[in-house]
Amino acid sequence: MSTQHGHSHAHGHSHGSDGDRWEELGAAPVRNLLLGVVGVLALATLVGLAVFWPRGELRVDREMLGFANRTDASVVDAQIQPCAHDPAIECNTITFEITEGDEAGSTASLEFEVNDNMPASLLTTGDDIVVDDAGSDVPDDSRYSYADVQRTSSLWLLAGLFALAVVALGRLRGLLALFGIVLSLGVLLVFVFPALLHGQSPLGVALTGSGVIAFATLYLAHGVNERTTVALLGTLASLLLTAALATVFAGMAELSGLASEESVTLLTFAPGIDFRGLLLAAIIIGTLGVLDDVTITQVSAVWEIHRGNPGMNPRGLYGAGIRIGRDHIASTVNTLVLAYSAAALPLLLLFTQSGLGMGDVLTTETVAVEVVQTLVGSIGLVASVPLTTALACWVVTRGRGDDADDGEGHHPADDPFPAFPGDEPRRDRGFPDDRYPTGPDPFPRGPAPDPGYDPRPGYPPGPPGRPRPAPAPGPAPAPGPGPGPGPAPGYERRQPRRPAPGYDEGPSRRRPPPDEPAPWF
Repeated sequence: MSTQHGHSHAHGHSHGSDGDRWEELGAAPVRNLLLGVVGVLALATLVGLAVFWPRGELRVDREMLGFANRTDASVVDAQIQPCAHDPAIECNTITFEITEGDEAGSTASLEFEVNDNMPASLLTTGDDIVVDDAGSDVPDDSRYSYADVQRTSSLWLLAGLFALAVVALGRLRGLLALFGIVLSLGVLLVFVFPALLHGQSPLGVALTGSGVIAFATLYLAHGVNERTTVALLGTLASLLLTAALATVFAGMAELSGLASEESVTLLTFAPGIDFRGLLLAAIIIGTLGVLDDVTITQVSAVWEIHRGNPGMNPRGLYGAGIRIGRDHIASTVNTLVLAYSAAALPLLLLFTQSGLGMGDVLTTETVAVEVVQTLVGSIGLVASVPLTTALACWVVTRGRGDDADDGEGHHPADDPFPAFPGDEPRRDRGFPDDRYPTGPDPFPRGPAPDPGYDPRPGYPPGPPGRPRPAPAPGPAPAPGPGPGPGPAPGYERRQPRRPAPGYDEGPSRRRPPPDEPAPWF
C-alpha cells in the first residue's frame, strides 16, 4: 500500500496531472455537487447543439463576394514602363503564368500604376500570386484580375515553428493544447459559422459554441480533475456575465453591428442575420480565449497555497488567492485593451486626422464597437477572479479533511522529504512505511547504529534508552594476534612540518635550536 502511495506522490504535477482523480475529493457531497453542476451544463450544451445546429443547404452567390473563380499563378516578368491607357503614367507591367487548372501553362498580362503604392504595383519576377478568372467567354485582356499574393508556404512555416515551440516547452501538455486549438477551430467552422449564416440566434450559438470549446479544451489540456472542473465553472459563469453585459450595453449604445465594410457586404447576401447579435457573439468568443487562462491560473494558485499551508482557513486562502489574481488581472486587462486597439489601428489613425474631438471619435459606431468589446470583456475577466477564487477555496477546504490527499496523491503535511520514484520505502530513519515516500535516497547512508551498542570489549549491547550493564567479571581478554599489517606498498609517512628559514611566529614562541626537533604545527 505504501508503494502505491509513494508512486502517486512521485508523479504528481502542479497544474493537474494524469494522476488526479475524482477520488481526490475527501467529501462526497462536494464531489456530487460538482458532478451535478457540470452535468447540467453539459446537458445544456448538448441541447444547444441540437437546437442551433445548421440544417439545410446554404446558397451563397460567391460572385457577389468576389471569390468566384480564383486560380494560382506565378509572375514570370515584371517591367516598369508607360501605361497602355496613359503613356504619361508609369506602370508596373507583369506577365504571369497560370499554374493550376485547365488553363495551366497559359500566360497573361496585367499593369498597375506605380504611384498607387498598392501591393500589386510592387510585384517582381518570381512572385506567386492569386488571380480571379472571369471565364473563357471574356476577352483575354480583361479575363484575369489581380486578387492577392500566395502566402501558404510562409504561414505553414510559421505554424510549424509555433507548434515546435509549444511542444518543446509544454511536452505532452503542449501537444494536447495544440489539439485543443484544432478542436476550437473545428467547432467554429463546423457549427458556429454555418449556424450564424443560417440565421440562428447569434447569442445562443455563441454560448453553445463557447461551452463546447471550454469543455473540450480545458479537460483536454489540463486533465479531468476537480481543478479543471472548478476552472470550467468559473469560466462559464464569467461568460454568462459577459453575455448579459454585452446585451445590455449594446442595446443602450444602439449599436447596429453594421459599422464595418465587411458587415455591409455580408448584408447583401445574408440579410436575415442579426448583426447586433453577431457583435455579441464576437464579444463572447473573444473573451473566452482569455478567460480560461485566468481561471486556470487562479485555481492552481489556490491549490498550491492550500498544499503549502493545509491549515489555512477559507478567508485567509481567499485573500492570498485574490492578491495573486490582482497582479494577473492587471496585466491581462491591459493585454486585452492593446489587442483591440491594435486590431482597429488603421481606423484610429484615420480618426486622429479627421479633426473631430475625442468625444466625437469615441461615440462613432466604428470606435464605440471596439470600446464596448474591450470594456465588457475586461469586466468579465475581472469578475472571473473573485468568482473562481471563491469557488476554488470552497472546494479545497470543504472537500478535503485533514487526512485527505492534497490533490496530487500524497499528504503534504506528513511527507518529511521529497519522493524519488523506483524504490521501496526507506526505513533507516524511523518513519512508518505509510508516511514515508518511496524511492532511492539521494544521500545514501548505512543503517542507523543500535543505541545500545558499545564498541569496548566486555560491554554487550543493551536495549535503547536503558543504562549499559557493568562489564562481566572474568579474566582479562586474551591479547590479540599482534600488530596489524604494515602500511600499504608505496606509503611514505609524512615528516613533521618545519618552519621555513627565518620564520618567526611572534614573541610568544621561540625558535627551536637546530638540534631540537621541531614541534607539530
